[in-house]
Amino acid sequence: MALHRCFFIGLKKNNVDPISYKTIATNRLTADKAWLLIDAEDQPLGRIASQIASLIRGKHKPHFTPHVACGDNVIVINADKIRLTGNKWEHKQYLSHTGYPGGQRTTTPRKLQAKFPTLIIERAVKGMLPKNRLGRQLFHQLFVYTGPDHNHAAQQPQKMTLKN
Repeated sequence: MALHRCFFIGLKKNNVDPISYKTIATNRLTADKAWLLIDAEDQPLGRIASQIASLIRGKHKPHFTPHVACGDNVIVINADKIRLTGNKWEHKQYLSHTGYPGGQRTTTPRKLQAKFPTLIIERAVKGMLPKNRLGRQLFHQLFVYTGPDHNHAAQQPQKMTLKN
């Protein structure tokens, strides 16, 4: 108790009020969410995925709170024109399992892009989000489209260019 009293006495000598410092914690009601539009044409997959995950998480905001979904909604267009470096189009493998014995399946990005071109970006971003309820909630803030058109014109997204 004496240590506590000395602490406040020392602060009063310097004319600093300890109650005036308030930590602002963001919650889901006070989070200021924006809509961002990102063009993935000719962008490296890993770099764009890590920057998208950071935007969805909200790490670029001054009031970032790690346990709250305070990030922005991200719209990605031209997902079919993503760039992979080296021989990753043929040598990278995506694993999945059917749930039955011996049901492990592998596919390459080239085959995946032929069937589901948006899935490459979605899987890369999902792997960079937290593996819990918050990560599943954050993943719903990502919208990926193959061409230059999207269904979110009413939200008036801000076009954003990412660093290479």
